Amino acid sequence: MSIFHGMNTTASALTAQRLRMDVISSNMANVDTTRAKLVNGEWQAYRRKSVTLKPIDGNFSNFLNVAMGSTDNRSVGNGVKVTNVKEDTETPFKLVYDPTHIDADENGYVEMPNVDPLKEMVDLISATRSYEANVTVFNANKAMLSKALEIGK
Repeated sequence: MSIFHGMNTTASALTAQRLRMDVISSNMANVDTTRAKLVNGEWQAYRRKSVTLKPIDGNFSNFLNVAMGSTDNRSVGNGVKVTNVKEDTETPFKLVYDPTHIDADENGYVEMPNVDPLKEMVDLISATRSYEANVTVFNANKAMLSKALEIGK
């Protein structure tokens, strides 16, 4: 384990949470976008995107075994990584009645994105709090390393 292991772990979490906030911002920016992607010759509304995170070289059973003392701690605590940014294909588009809209069908309904602003705000608050917590950890780690260097004076 390196002296900078804690900083590297925290930096990976900061990067992941920043990407999560970027994706949430993209979702909010496209909440009214009815022409986001061309599918089979027809425009499709914007689909909500979400970020999937995964621990680097670790899983819950490894963490549990370390906590119980049945194994050493070299196999856990290596940070987090983004595995993918996926579109939400499960949630259907919202149908809004607006016969004057350019993308309205023959019945006057427009397919609007499957983005829920309330859910996005909750996710944004969660990502922001995680980011802030990791900044605090990073600063504490930096302060400890600084104090360790002062010991040598």
